[in-house]
Amino acid sequence: MTRKHAFFTLGLVLAVALASAATAAPGKPDFEARIYADGTAWGTKATTMLPPANDHNVQSFDKLFVITNGNNPMEQLPVSEASPGNPDYNGGRWYTHTVMWTEAGLAAHNPTPILKSYEEIMHHHDLGHLSITAGSPPDGPPDFFSCPLLPVK
Repeated sequence: MTRKHAFFTLGLVLAVALASAATAAPGKPDFEARIYADGTAWGTKATTMLPPANDHNVQSFDKLFVITNGNNPMEQLPVSEASPGNPDYNGGRWYTHTVMWTEAGLAAHNPTPILKSYEEIMHHHDLGHLSITAGSPPDGPPDFFSCPLLPVK
């Protein structure tokens, strides 16, 4: 494990653990809203960094979209491609993607909408309102990791 990946893993665990008043210990389930998927907020359990996908297993990962900008004072959580109950859900194996609102997207929306589903991400991408780049933003989660989604309590 590289120092950079260790830092990202520690950052992910700390972000999950410290983001609410009712913090969970690292590695313990966190039932606070952490990720949107299929229009619903989900909790998480930070677990393991995974090796990069290859041509044989890339389909076993769901995309996790980390939105890095916007002009909405509400908190934009990362958005998952699928969630439990969706036949396309891969059990919490993630391939992180960086998402940014484009100038056109920022001009069209004030404030920018809180995105909660893959369909909303793709809709705004198709309109030219979002740019999507494979890989995690600086100080974001690892590019590939495991973290199951849990119901918010």
